[in-house]
Amino acid sequence: MASAIKIYQFINLSNFNTVEKLMTLMKTSVKNKIFTSITPARLLLVDDHPMIRRGLKDLLNLEADITVCGEVNHGEEALYFLSKYDVDLIVLDHNMPVLNGIETLKKLRELQIDTKVLLFTVSDNIKDVHDALELGVDGYLLKDMEPEQIIYDIRRILRNELVISPALAPILAQAVRKPAKNELNFDLTERELQVLYMISDGMSNKMIGNKLGIAESTVKVHVKHILGKIGLRTRVEAAVWAVNHLKNHQSK
Repeated sequence: MASAIKIYQFINLSNFNTVEKLMTLMKTSVKNKIFTSITPARLLLVDDHPMIRRGLKDLLNLEADITVCGEVNHGEEALYFLSKYDVDLIVLDHNMPVLNGIETLKKLRELQIDTKVLLFTVSDNIKDVHDALELGVDGYLLKDMEPEQIIYDIRRILRNELVISPALAPILAQAVRKPAKNELNFDLTERELQVLYMISDGMSNKMIGNKLGIAESTVKVHVKHILGKIGLRTRVEAAVWAVNHLKNHQSK
């Protein structure tokens, strides 16, 4: 775990005076913060490393619009916690005992728990990224990020944006490196275009169904037709393809 995880630095007494660092971050947070009467977003931290949880909790609790309402060691404990309490965002590690991050995410989807999920991990494995996106993760961030960037990206996720670490761009590019139709001559219906745009915005099948007023099973049929017409295999590839093609075309 010596993998340059900067959250460690937040609480590492050997690197700097912890109190001084906390005061500096608090001053920065207060300076940049817009105080509102809105109830803070409730976050659940799921990580088997107490030091990571402690550092992340201390960092996030400096923000007026974010509060850590719970912390657990692995996915099974997270599922139990979620059966008792409501949260707005789960910050989920991947490499954990009992249930890892991907397994936990899959279980959440099977149980139809719609809470937003951020996979916060050291893994840049292409299969992990692909599997997480296929399961509708709301964010995939690597643990070597700067603390300020982590807070910024968490707020983006809470605003319903799909957030991916910039370092993962080459991995996502690899996902669409296979041949695909590049021109807008693939005869998508108006509904299929709507679905494709929503996929590119990071919306899950259930969210798309709710937005369009159709069943989730119908959305899955549309996705299947879209993939066949474009010449891709997964909705992840379709999302990346849409960002590179449809949105560029729309802006012309």
